[in-house]
Amino acid sequence: MEKAHITSTALAAMDLRQKVGQMIQAGFDGLEPSKEIIELIEKHHLGGVILFARNVQDVNQVAALTDKLQQAALNSGHIPLWISIDQEGGMVARITEGVALMPGQMAISAGGDPGAAYDAANLCGQELRTLGINMNFAPDLDVNVNPDNPVIGVRSFGESPQSVADFGAEAIRGYRDAGVVAVAKHFPGHGDTNVDSHLDLPTISHPRERIDQVELLPFHEAIDAGVEAIMSSHIVSPAFESSKLPATLSSAVLTGLLREELGFGGVIVTDCMEMQAISDHFGTVQAAVMAVKAGADCILISHRYELQIGAIEAIVAAVESGIISEERIDRSVERLLALKRKRLAEANAPMAIEQVGSREHREKARVISEASMTLVKDDNGYLPLRHADTLVIQMEAAVSSVVDETLHMPLTLGRALSAAGIRTEERMIPASKAGEELEVLHELAERFEQIVVGTYNASFHPGQVQLVKELQRTGKRLIVVALRNPYDIKQFPDISTYLAAYESRPLALQSIARCLIGAIPAKGRLPVTLSPEYQAGWGGSRL
Repeated sequence: MEKAHITSTALAAMDLRQKVGQMIQAGFDGLEPSKEIIELIEKHHLGGVILFARNVQDVNQVAALTDKLQQAALNSGHIPLWISIDQEGGMVARITEGVALMPGQMAISAGGDPGAAYDAANLCGQELRTLGINMNFAPDLDVNVNPDNPVIGVRSFGESPQSVADFGAEAIRGYRDAGVVAVAKHFPGHGDTNVDSHLDLPTISHPRERIDQVELLPFHEAIDAGVEAIMSSHIVSPAFESSKLPATLSSAVLTGLLREELGFGGVIVTDCMEMQAISDHFGTVQAAVMAVKAGADCILISHRYELQIGAIEAIVAAVESGIISEERIDRSVERLLALKRKRLAEANAPMAIEQVGSREHREKARVISEASMTLVKDDNGYLPLRHADTLVIQMEAAVSSVVDETLHMPLTLGRALSAAGIRTEERMIPASKAGEELEVLHELAERFEQIVVGTYNASFHPGQVQLVKELQRTGKRLIVVALRNPYDIKQFPDISTYLAAYESRPLALQSIARCLIGAIPAKGRLPVTLSPEYQAGWGGSRL
């Protein structure tokens, strides 16, 4: 569609409500634009729209949806929209069918080549832009040093600050070269928390020196790499903020640290203001005003229309009452408009929609996926698998955080192994229900020579641990594959054969199957430490 031209004098022609509207990104329900989102665009000059799985049916529908949203802005004489998404790859992705879904960040890091982060981001970015999406809330620059982190885990490039920085900088360049705005997150770092900020308010209590060395290093280098937007986290950091304010609401963090000390001149986007870390402790609407006062440029409210309207009205009222100066609003809007002028200037997508999810693109994703397979141990030489009747027990992917949304998986590990030539019988079990199946599965295991178990965040589900230990007692050839966080082995350290795959998307399952039968080597290396024996960098074993 034709794009409206954003002039360098656009700000001067805008009234207060138009400016405030530009500072809001909103979500909505449905596969078609809702009347509420259209009203926000036409009457309230909305700056952007965020898409979730609830808005996605297939690639053609997404392309039509984004065009209708932009058309609503154009027909109203308004500035084109940001249309954003969380398409991190791997286990966190909103569009999973019809695209070349890239492996997640920890899988990419396990492959050892930062260039793969560029390739994955660049190709993902090209496909997103073809579908009308111009902003991606990725890469995740959190340094995952806490095995008990319930929300980051495999979304991180790993536990090494320098590695996260190197891979993250390449991903940022990849998105930028595709014409999509990369939004590095979650500043100043969500990797060392054991609380999900979707559910409550986490605190990182480390001293400033440690935070400089770990959490902030990737953001320093992202700024040096030219990152255009950074997302704030809803995390309390006493090293920077004496009050119990999360980063999103802290002037000391957003303005003092990010703007003034780190020298970031781009757009600051908040994480969703409906997350319970904000809504339960401060209230979404009032927190929107607090975030603007603290230095945020773009306020993300992903779900409820009344909160989206409420935030706009509250920010306008705060300016009119003198709580926030209009000059402060102008600085944010100028940053937003400058980035829109830069990134939304081209009307043409980089490829035809028929190329989205093409064989060539999927082949690139396959190469990255296969490079990630990490053989942690095979003490008894159970790999490659024998061509014998094999029991495959797979824990179904479970929504471990709101960020996962839904995790429908059209392929199973058993079917992937069958396609690779192994005779299998499969049992799929909900991740939280494994403990209820112990007796049945123990009896079933007696009929098989070898057993493959795919665990899924076993650290958070004691029943999975019980199941693996029960199967160990059968004395059968037991192979465990971690289908999300590689830390599962900490719960059964004496398992003889253990492979880390980092995700259970169909592409990963195919790579696992090929690795287990010896068709490809296990070249990946651990991005995180599992134990003193299996530290970050361990791996590279060949089957």
